[in-house]
Amino acid sequence: MKTLRSFLCLALTAASFGAVPAAAAPKRVLYFTKSSNFEHSVVKRRGQQPSFSEQVLAEFGPRHDIAFTFSKDGSLFSPEYLAQFDAVMFYTSGDLLSAGKDGNPPLTPAGKAALLEAVASGRLGFVGIHSAADTFHTGETPATNTDQPRTWRYRTLGEHADPYLRMLGGELIVHGTQQIARATVIDPTFPGFAGLGPHIELMEEWYSLTEFSDNMRVLLRLETAAMRDPNANGTDWPPAGWDTPYQRPPFPNTWARRHGRGRVFYTALGHREDAWLSETFEKILFGGLDWVLRRVDADVTPNFATATPGARELPPVSGPVAGLPKALRNLPPPPIPPRP
Repeated sequence: MKTLRSFLCLALTAASFGAVPAAAAPKRVLYFTKSSNFEHSVVKRRGQQPSFSEQVLAEFGPRHDIAFTFSKDGSLFSPEYLAQFDAVMFYTSGDLLSAGKDGNPPLTPAGKAALLEAVASGRLGFVGIHSAADTFHTGETPATNTDQPRTWRYRTLGEHADPYLRMLGGELIVHGTQQIARATVIDPTFPGFAGLGPHIELMEEWYSLTEFSDNMRVLLRLETAAMRDPNANGTDWPPAGWDTPYQRPPFPNTWARRHGRGRVFYTALGHREDAWLSETFEKILFGGLDWVLRRVDADVTPNFATATPGARELPPVSGPVAGLPKALRNLPPPPIPPRP
């Protein structure tokens, strides 16, 4: 009887003050890495092993309360499939409507439309990493030879650009040889950017971009005037032209923007395995995820015109990997370094 009275007392207390809420379920994020064009080493699966970036996200996800689903199968994209997720994160390349170089099932036009509609409606957050800006190039097909100067990309099409690029907010033109460069932190109040300092310096494959959306909130700006010879050691390396993609005023490297009622975050960082293991990249990536997942709010007042006023001045035309001899472009990726 005493036990029953104790139970009733506890029940009445819970009814009076409200039951203790259960812990919120982790947010669900689809990490999609189909590569219809060049496949980066960080997203390449070797046999049955998850890719390097998938391994990192599987480890980092729980401490950020995120459950990742990993996929390269574009045929799954539909309103019903996307409804399972709170956000989608792309590390992709090329025309995802074709099987392309990795041979994985492509999106259908209806699947692409479902993605864009889900983002614009605000039902699905979107994060793009690195080669997400090397995806759905306007006018390019699987037959387009991109192993030549890409003269057709040196333009701004605005509303005539591919709908995916208009959603993302930018497009890759070309990149040079990897090097240490500086990016200025424009908004230290954005989630994940506190404590980074006034700028970051990383060894990266720095994208030279175009097709910028006017309504973006620039978060990192690449300081092109500070770009330097990546191997200045008195030898003849790198070849002439290594800096051609960066002969332009500073331009956005990482940004956030509203797309319809949706939230979109993009960073051009993330080419290298060591970047994925850095605290800086983790803060930037998961800060962006927290914002698109609507866990936190941020000031995304457009600042493109003031933060990067010369960004639409494009560089001279160069080869697809400026300064890198063609014989070295298709070497196998370096081995994945051991995790610390």
